[in-house]
Order: sequence, then structure tokens, then C-alpha cells
Amino acid sequence: MPRPAERHLTSRLGVMVPLIAALGAFAVGAVMIWLLGASPWEGFKALISGAFGGRSELADTALKATPLLLVGTGICIAFRARVINVGGEGQILLGALFSTVAAIALGDLPRPALLPLVLVAGTLGGGLWGAIPGALKAYLGVNEILSTIMLNIVAVQVVTYLLRGPLIDPAQAESGARIPQTERLSPNADLPILLGGTRLHLGAVIAVGLAVAAWVFLWQSSAGYRVRAVGAGPDAARYAGIPVRSMTMLALTLSGALCGLAGAILVFGSESHRFITDGSSTGFTGSAGFNGIVAALFGALHPLWTIPASFLFGGLLVGANAMQREIQIPASLVVALNGIVVLFVVASVDVRRRIMLRTSRPQAGAPHDSTDGSVLALDEVGV
Repeated sequence: MPRPAERHLTSRLGVMVPLIAALGAFAVGAVMIWLLGASPWEGFKALISGAFGGRSELADTALKATPLLLVGTGICIAFRARVINVGGEGQILLGALFSTVAAIALGDLPRPALLPLVLVAGTLGGGLWGAIPGALKAYLGVNEILSTIMLNIVAVQVVTYLLRGPLIDPAQAESGARIPQTERLSPNADLPILLGGTRLHLGAVIAVGLAVAAWVFLWQSSAGYRVRAVGAGPDAARYAGIPVRSMTMLALTLSGALCGLAGAILVFGSESHRFITDGSSTGFTGSAGFNGIVAALFGALHPLWTIPASFLFGGLLVGANAMQREIQIPASLVVALNGIVVLFVVASVDVRRRIMLRTSRPQAGAPHDSTDGSVLALDEVGV
């Protein structure tokens, strides 16, 4: 059995694994920048300054992190039930669609009534789109990875049809341009700006609050305990009387609901205050449905640790644009750098799992409790 000092060292190393992976990714990125004839030092200095260099930059980073945090929190909930939600893109789109329809139908309501209603509508839309693969997984045994990916494609087609048809901006229809977008939605549904002179709005606070609420749900409630019990061992949970199917469906529904709320926030926190896309999911989501998964992995699949992880990745996305402008590197290199970070972080998950598995082994004769809420406990990393 590992000695206490060895266990402590191993635990600290496990915590550092994602950071070491990110630094390795940046080292590879530095070599790529150098091969293109630019200065890696100037590039990364521009990246940090562009993401964290001032009040406006920090606000932009927080805005970019908001949908990542909501999606990442949903991923944490789903993973605790041993289901993997890769349908965030479609769930974001359905959340945006439901909230948009609510704003169009109820646009005359005052802000105190309309704003909560559109956010709830977005949450319901995403939850519905998450409940579909949840039911397929729970009752028919359909692989949730396959079903969520397919539903992403369905969501894109549904949204594109509606934005180019029944929901299209009348001005676009008259001009014949037919850009897939709605008219400017009711100002009563606009998310309030929190910091004057910036675009930082209430959505960022909502995202952080819900990440904390997810932690409370998972580790401080009986329903969260049942979700985690299903993830730890469905057969044992079933023997204990826990409804495994219901908990599986609940986990994916809650995950989809948080993604749907992200979609509503993207609509009503945007500068145009309308639902607009280019006919693809990323044209609206900015790939938040996938980047949120990486933020959750970087945060050890724990809602609280996903908060700083999302902020870090939001800063990377914002700062990469500043780096491109500063050292004049191709846009494709910025995309490649982001991809390298994702690859290294995802690859580090197995290394971290092995380290934490070693840490979690109890000493001889010592009781072991893996449900104490510590991020260093084995159940925190989903092993």
C-alpha cells in the first residue's frame, strides 16, 4: 500500500496533470509558430494580454466561458451516471429555438416576467433534446454517443428550416436575401449588462451559480446520490432499489437542460439580440457544445473545478484571436493550436485516472470513503 507521503505526492501530481498537458500543448504550439517565422514569445504575450489584459478583455473571456461552463456542468452531471453527452451542439440550438419562440409569442410582457420565461423555455428545449437520447439509452439500450450525435444533425436541419422559413426576419424575406435569422427580439428579454462599458451580462453569473448548484445536487442531495450510485455500479444500484433507468434519463435530461440554457443566453446576451446562424451549428454555438466537454475534462469532471477550467478555455479562445492579429499568423494555426490543447488535455485523462487510482487505494485496515466530496477522491474523476 502507498505510504502517506507517497500518497500525498501522487495526489498533487494527479492535480497537476491537466496543467502539465496544457503546457505541453503550448510548447508544441510554440514550435509551430517558430517554424512559421514568428516569435512564440510575442505570440503568447499577445494571447495572455488579449484574454486577461484588462477589464474589457476579462469581460470578453467571461462571456466566452459562459456557454462552456453550462455545457461542462451538464457533462459533469451526465458522466456521474456513466453516460456521455456529446449532443451539446444540438441541445444549445433547441434551447435557443425554444427561447426565441417564447420571446416572439410573449414579447409584450414586462422584463421581470419575460426574461425568466425565455430562459426557462431554453432550459426546457435543451432538456427535451437531452431526454430523447436518455430515454433511448435507458429503455432501449441505444448508445447515447450515437444518438446524441445524430440529434445534433437533426437539430441543425430543424433550426435552419425554421430560420429560413416561418421564423425568418420579415425584412430578409422581402429583400430575398433569406439569411437564416429572426427579427430583433423583444428588448424586454435582453440580459442585463453587469459591467458598464463591456458586454458582460447576467448570463455569466447564472452559469457560475448553476455550477455550484450542480455540486450541491450531486453531493448534497438524495437524487444526486442516486445518480452517482448508478454511475458507480448499475447492478448494485438496482439491487439497492434505485431506479437505474430513471436516473440515467434524469442525468441526460439535466445535462441537455443546461446546454439549452446556454443557447438561450447566447441569443439574449448577444449584441444583435436575435437568433442567427449560417446554416451550421458552429455558426451559432462557436463549438461550445464540444469545447464544453474539454472544459469539463480539464476540471476533472467536477462542477466546481469546471468553473476555472471554462474561464481558462474561454481566455484561450479570446486570446487566440489577439495572437493572430499581433503576429500575423494564419487563422488555421489558431485552430490547430486549440486542437492541440484539446488533444493533450483529453490524452491526460487516462494518465490522471491511473494516478488517482493509485492514490485512492486505502491503507491496510483503514476505512475508505469515496463520497466525501474531495476532488482528490477516486469518485471525483469518475473511476
